[in-house]
Amino acid sequence: MSTLTEISISPAVNVSVTDKFLTVELADGRKISVPTAWYPRLAHGTPKERRQCTISYSGQGLHWETLDEDISIKGLLAGLPSNENPAMIKKWMEMRQNVYGIKRPKKSLAVAEQPVKYTTRKKK
Repeated sequence: MSTLTEISISPAVNVSVTDKFLTVELADGRKISVPTAWYPRLAHGTPKERRQCTISYSGQGLHWETLDEDISIKGLLAGLPSNENPAMIKKWMEMRQNVYGIKRPKKSLAVAEQPVKYTTRKKK
């Protein structure tokens, strides 16, 4: 009997984010959907900020520069929500309001619920 010692994780090829769900499509055809609420920075981001996702070259990570958010495919598959300290989220939200004047926007569901597709960055 053999044992599994290393798990190969299929790379992400597309990402969509709505007010309710973060959905990632993997190269092997699977789709992972988790509540956006699991990631407070995504939950409090504007639709424009959520569209600015970059998939890493390996396809194993997602990055939102303007939200300072990083999510691994491995963590999504394991069902791990953000473990960021609530005090840090509060501080981040205060900074956004003080520096950028950004509050959680009131969004029309017709616009906010439309998924946005992303693609992998091309290597330089």
